[in-house]
Amino acid sequence: MFWQSQGGGPWGTGPRGGGPWGGGNRGNGSGPGPRGRGPQPPDFEELLRRGQDRFRRVLPGNFNTRTWIALAVIAVVVLWLLNGFYTVAADEVGVVLRFGAYNRTTQPGLNYHLPGPIERVLTPSVTRVNRTEIGYRSAEGVAGRATAARQLPEEALMLTGDENIVDINFAVFWVIKDAKAYLFNIRRPDETVKSAAESAMREVIGETPIAQALAEGRGKIESDTHGLLQAILDTYGAGIELTQVQLQRVDPPGPVIDAFRDVQRALADRERLRNEAEAYRNDIVPKARGAAAAVKQEAEAYRQEIVARSQGDAARFTSVYQAFKASQDVTLQRLYLETMEEVLKNSNKVIIDKSAQGGSGVLPYLPLPALGGANSATGAPAQGNSPGSASGGSASGQSSTLQSVAPPAAPLRGRQ
Repeated sequence: MFWQSQGGGPWGTGPRGGGPWGGGNRGNGSGPGPRGRGPQPPDFEELLRRGQDRFRRVLPGNFNTRTWIALAVIAVVVLWLLNGFYTVAADEVGVVLRFGAYNRTTQPGLNYHLPGPIERVLTPSVTRVNRTEIGYRSAEGVAGRATAARQLPEEALMLTGDENIVDINFAVFWVIKDAKAYLFNIRRPDETVKSAAESAMREVIGETPIAQALAEGRGKIESDTHGLLQAILDTYGAGIELTQVQLQRVDPPGPVIDAFRDVQRALADRERLRNEAEAYRNDIVPKARGAAAAVKQEAEAYRQEIVARSQGDAARFTSVYQAFKASQDVTLQRLYLETMEEVLKNSNKVIIDKSAQGGSGVLPYLPLPALGGANSATGAPAQGNSPGSASGGSASGQSSTLQSVAPPAAPLRGRQ
């Protein structure tokens, strides 16, 4: 070493002797200087030599330079092979590539692959739900909270089936179904899903009227877009499965939104009035139909009554005629009595007992016109009075009076 050639360690004795502060003879004889030699630093070369000697004593045989190189290579290879261990998380799968080509798929847990550059592993998450936004971009604020969304009119404005323009914001949620197809069949998956979703939504909106898109047709739009987008991704072999297509906002364009809302309010009023008219119709029509049915039933009942009465009268006449043919005298007498009953029951009658007639030479005076007027004024029917109450006579007198009033039956037969 350099200090060995100078004579005694890094601080050797030197020309002055005794280290960096001297230490040689100072003129008064030999020996250390006034401060002495002090502590000496270790000799690194001596320490390295001693370590090599001890290592040689531990290892059997003699090791030369080639042996040391072989051991170093073996140690490097072992360390390189140990780098092949890797861990796949519970929500991931491992896709092992050998020289850049697909080799195998590994499951969650501790796995091994040949270290690079022979093999390498990709671990995409297959359970995480990814979100792709179309028509807007929502920025994450403090603590992960979403701030005001940034609108993208070039993505949001779409043409409806009735040639109107609608502003649509929607989001697509998807997961990885096949990790191999996801990694090797498509490039930039987020952009692929966004472009395919925008194309599918434009196709569905192009077949939907604006009124349906703004009101009750939102669910149908979501389901149709979901099916069409899944079919497109399956055609690409993207290895992606859609979980949901969610409409965030469906509005007319900003410059005409006020006028469109006025139109919608007018349409709502028209629908309300139509519903009120329909309710009134549903109330009045059943009532009218019920009244018409009642009139028809009454007319049918009257018809049946008249027909039955006519049939009864005809049957009665037929029975009387048959009786008349069998016994004419009895039938004529009965017809005469029935006819007189019909005639006299509606007229005022005065019955005079035979004892009041001219047996004593007195002619009774009875004010018949006044009595008839009094009876009609008081409303007391004269025919309701019994013969005894009108004259106070006996039953024999009543019968004789009736016989005197009624014409005999024999002249009637003579007129027949």
